[in-house]
Amino acid sequence: MGKLFGTDGVRGVANTEITPELAFKLGRVGGYVLTVDTNNKVDDAKNTGNDAHHRIAPRVLIATDSRRSGDMLEAAITAGLCSVGASVFRAGVIPTPAVAYLVRKYGLDAGVMISASHNKMADNGIKFFNKEGFKLHDSLEDEIEALIEKMAALGDDLPRPTAEGVGMVNYCDRAEVDYASFLLSTVKGLDLTGKKIAIDCANGATSSLAPLVFKNLGADVQIIHNSPTGNNINENCGSTHMESLIAHVKETGSSIGIAFDGDGDRVFAVCENGGMIDGDAILAICGLDMNERGKLAQNTIVSTVMSNQGFEIFCNNNGIKMLRADVGDRYVLEKMLAEKYSLGGEQSGHVIFLEHSTTGDGILTALQLLAVMARKNKPLSELAGAVETLPQVLVNATVPNNRKPELNYHQEIKNAQAEIEAAMAGEGRILVRPSGTEPVVRVMIEGRDQAQITAWAKSLANVIEKCLEN
Repeated sequence: MGKLFGTDGVRGVANTEITPELAFKLGRVGGYVLTVDTNNKVDDAKNTGNDAHHRIAPRVLIATDSRRSGDMLEAAITAGLCSVGASVFRAGVIPTPAVAYLVRKYGLDAGVMISASHNKMADNGIKFFNKEGFKLHDSLEDEIEALIEKMAALGDDLPRPTAEGVGMVNYCDRAEVDYASFLLSTVKGLDLTGKKIAIDCANGATSSLAPLVFKNLGADVQIIHNSPTGNNINENCGSTHMESLIAHVKETGSSIGIAFDGDGDRVFAVCENGGMIDGDAILAICGLDMNERGKLAQNTIVSTVMSNQGFEIFCNNNGIKMLRADVGDRYVLEKMLAEKYSLGGEQSGHVIFLEHSTTGDGILTALQLLAVMARKNKPLSELAGAVETLPQVLVNATVPNNRKPELNYHQEIKNAQAEIEAAMAGEGRILVRPSGTEPVVRVMIEGRDQAQITAWAKSLANVIEKCLEN
């Protein structure tokens, strides 16, 4: 069995890679691992299920995005959780960051989000949160994987409680309302009356929540792509397909456009003139405002190796330190927690305001951005104009997941990259990294000439595809 967990949980094509059988196992093993009473933990290798009296029956929140395979996987993982005695609290279709928040609010032991985020509808995924609302550390994911591999080799000897010990399903009728109240509490006093705001919900998990939140602040909300059918999540809409939102902002004269992804943990924005605002620019705008108000811990923003050099230059020019973490909001968060920083995120639109949330949150980020616009009484185009973005291109090379490790030692690929680096003569940078969520290798090149770096990126991606094809 290959590695299950990527940078954001377990992900793949629903019903072939992410199967109900796998979801059931993840429910059993995840429910067990996340709720072990470490003071009384027994030797599982010698145990056949008689340690139930050493354990507290866990309570786990579970939610999905709007894709049609969510029901199937939710049923399977719920069965797995209940089979180890977990009580399941079903929250329905809500954003990923809502799971992280509600686990803490309701005092539960863990959370599970069934979503493939910005991926196409055919994909799905499963990610776990601990009782503090944080995504699992690598070591816990490794423990879950090891137990699943042990099941395949030796059989399932995890506890199987009977009678009253079997878990039950409860329904969280207030999940969306409670989360909306929390979001509004982060921008007390913000009044958007008279502001025309265009919102693209990606036909995903924010489709009913986002209108509720922004209308509550008095905004004139222009909503598009908020009619999920189970089949249309992320389809030519949302933060990965900005064209329709840009056009809508121009047509309606909106002050700002806001685009979420399928599970609502990331956001891009659109200026009143149609210009696109990515995660780097949002971090710059909010980070500068926080720094001026004494809210930016240690005058530092944590970003990733994908962040544009223009953002780094902006930070340097404004007395802000910018640190780079590995790609993935979990790695940004780890660096933030380790050094007690308050703001971090990714160019892709995951932004973490640690004062408010333990993970990237699209709606929360949009609210903070709107609050900055209100405090400074400036249009978004002016605020974003302070960040000069250097030309950058990102090209995906389609590569089977099992061949990605060869990137580290394939000589033809290394030679092709070295030739480009020599031609750049120190003016630019190349980053080649396998995606943790899709069967692709991402080739990112920054430089002075957009046409040239585009040609280089396509050329290197072609070499990677040729060398690592099936």
